[in-house]
Amino acid sequence: MLKVAVIGATGAVGQEFVVALNKHKWFELTQIAASERSVGKKYVDAIRDPNSGILRWHNREQVPEYVKDMVVSKVEDIKPQDFDLIFTALESDDAKIVEPKFAKTTPVISTAAAFRYESDVPILIPGVNDDHADLLNAQRKTRGWNGFIAPLPNCTTTGLAISLKPILDKFGIKKIFMTSMQALSGAGRSPGVIALDIIDNVIPYIPKEEEKVQVEAKKILGNFVKDSIAPADFRVSCTCTRVPVIDGHTETVFVETDKTVEPEDVKKEMLNFSKNVSISKLPTAPSEYIVVHDDPTRPQPRIDREINDGMTTVIGRLRKDTAFDNGIKYVLLSHNEKMGSAKGAVLLAEMLKTQKIL
Repeated sequence: MLKVAVIGATGAVGQEFVVALNKHKWFELTQIAASERSVGKKYVDAIRDPNSGILRWHNREQVPEYVKDMVVSKVEDIKPQDFDLIFTALESDDAKIVEPKFAKTTPVISTAAAFRYESDVPILIPGVNDDHADLLNAQRKTRGWNGFIAPLPNCTTTGLAISLKPILDKFGIKKIFMTSMQALSGAGRSPGVIALDIIDNVIPYIPKEEEKVQVEAKKILGNFVKDSIAPADFRVSCTCTRVPVIDGHTETVFVETDKTVEPEDVKKEMLNFSKNVSISKLPTAPSEYIVVHDDPTRPQPRIDREINDGMTTVIGRLRKDTAFDNGIKYVLLSHNEKMGSAKGAVLLAEMLKTQKIL
């Protein structure tokens, strides 16, 4: 068993890490850390609202027994050399300071954006760009670290990149237009979204989100050559919105392809990719990486976000596009706090272990 720590364990994403690591076959969570207000408390008390006593427990499952009495540490008290791996669920400003200190001795898998855009840092989605993981060894060498920093993509990018991979490989891509309808949980608890702002409303702007998706999709689906990643040469334009849904990011996607394409051909390639995905044997991998619905009323967050415990990208309304000479359009749903965050990070750790990078 590899010993792991979780930094930011009391937040919404940190809570998902706690659940994802419960009874894990390969990883043992032995220490947790969070902000000053939680330090010294038992985990179950640290996630309790001090005024009401109500548990601020985001996950719908019960708090796992193994972590209830674990005492929350200061981030400064974490000794990275005592661990085989550290998961971090931090804001980017904090990640910039904390993660390099840990990475000097220990691999770090991060949900923050702090290092995503640096030339020696891959943005990894297990099953999509596994070969980019070799860049972590170059990162170690150039920075003089024994560890590394491996950030996940923005959760909005995850489902998009997964859905685009089989299209790019078989038909080529020229342009992508995407509009997201993003869940409230993607904003976190702090600062989060005020109820009076989102009820009976759609917020048409999420700061920095569109720029992240546009850059990350090209990097993830780019080519890894000689210790660097050449971004994919397609063009991406997106609009990111916040909607009154708890979990699950829905996206409408329009793709102009290099080759003439029919919806049935795309469905076939998506399902073939899903069936043969490289990470299918890993403990956290879903039995279906992609599901494609023929029912035009799917996907829907409330119905589809928990398919295979939130690790499946669900596609629907796959049809010919009429604005492009060659193109298709579809709707996708991806669970932003499972495949798009903590549980996806655990899957990434499993992949890196099998590649002997971890």
